[in-house]
Amino acid sequence: MTSTTTTERQVALRAAATLAAAVGVGRFVFTPILPLMQTQAGVTPQLGATMATANYLGYLVGAVAVILVPALGRNASALRLSTVSVLTSLGAMPLITAPEAWIALRAIAGAGGAIMFVAAAGTVLNEVSTRSRHLAGWAYGGVGAGIALSGAAVLLVAPIGDWRMAWWTATALAAALTTLGRNLVSSQPARVNVPAQKKIHRPHRWFVPLAIAYFLEGVGYIVAGTFLVAAVTAAAPGPLGKATWIVVGLTAIPSCVLWARLSARMSHPTLLTTALGLQATGIVIAGLDLGAVGAIAAALLFGGTFMGVTALALDAGRHLQISAAVAILSAMYAIGQTIGPVAVTPLLADGFHTALFAAGGVVALSSATTILLRIHYPHPRASLPSAAAPKAEPAPQR
Repeated sequence: MTSTTTTERQVALRAAATLAAAVGVGRFVFTPILPLMQTQAGVTPQLGATMATANYLGYLVGAVAVILVPALGRNASALRLSTVSVLTSLGAMPLITAPEAWIALRAIAGAGGAIMFVAAAGTVLNEVSTRSRHLAGWAYGGVGAGIALSGAAVLLVAPIGDWRMAWWTATALAAALTTLGRNLVSSQPARVNVPAQKKIHRPHRWFVPLAIAYFLEGVGYIVAGTFLVAAVTAAAPGPLGKATWIVVGLTAIPSCVLWARLSARMSHPTLLTTALGLQATGIVIAGLDLGAVGAIAAALLFGGTFMGVTALALDAGRHLQISAAVAILSAMYAIGQTIGPVAVTPLLADGFHTALFAAGGVVALSSATTILLRIHYPHPRASLPSAAAPKAEPAPQR
């Protein structure tokens, strides 16, 4: 094992822990805690939806901030401040009972989480070489690990505590994960001297449909992420409904590695079309009330693709040499997340079925959009220097 590979492993581990804290816990722990807050703290469905939307809006603000000030995604102090804001927002949730304060805290968690996400994703894309592509997959799998850990923590706490204890447990979990992710931005592995990557002409030709597809994915994915557990619980009451979110997280962990390995052999457009098509299928299955079998299938298809799509889209943006590609795509995703729940609200009167079918249709449209990427797409392998073993690509210009 070379020293470069050792450093790349450290970068991947720190990025995974950061993503687990920022997204897996900072954002998604609200999903399993919300039912407790509804029964114990009097949170209405409308207030829950507003709190969720506030988190998505905060994420959008954070992503836009990184576009306007790119240094936020590369600065260690900015990352530490964002980490503190996420931990503080989680820990303050059980100390306050005013709905307005809850909404504000979820927005703060979203903004801080966005900066943490861009910092972690950007570091992985820039510091992990092509030959270690699987490490990027493990890094993105941190989101799935955070979802599974936070879901399991809430499941264990619920029988012996209340919603307040659930938030404090989530805070402790996020703090432990951020400790593992410390010094992420300051970790700069040695560069491998390779010929400059061939400049891609007219990269926006492919980046525009990529951004549109990623926006549509944000719309459809967040609807499924918001209502999947509730829909499964309605179709298959009992422990299965509560464990569905854990299954989603556990499936997401290795899925990113799988998609990363496949990207060494297949093009971004092909893999994105496939992953989005599978995800759309899983979302539709979730709305069909197929019982336990349908619930498991939906969880596996959704968990196995939603972070894989993120990893593939961000890697495609980096390959296309678009400045601030991670921040731009994250902002498009955040806009979609904000629109999704609001757009399907009129469809929830008769349950979750119609909303999930609509979300599946939007993700299917996203899959169709990625077909446009296939038109003379510049495959990464075409720009790599010919050698016996692939070498690291230089970081994109910022």
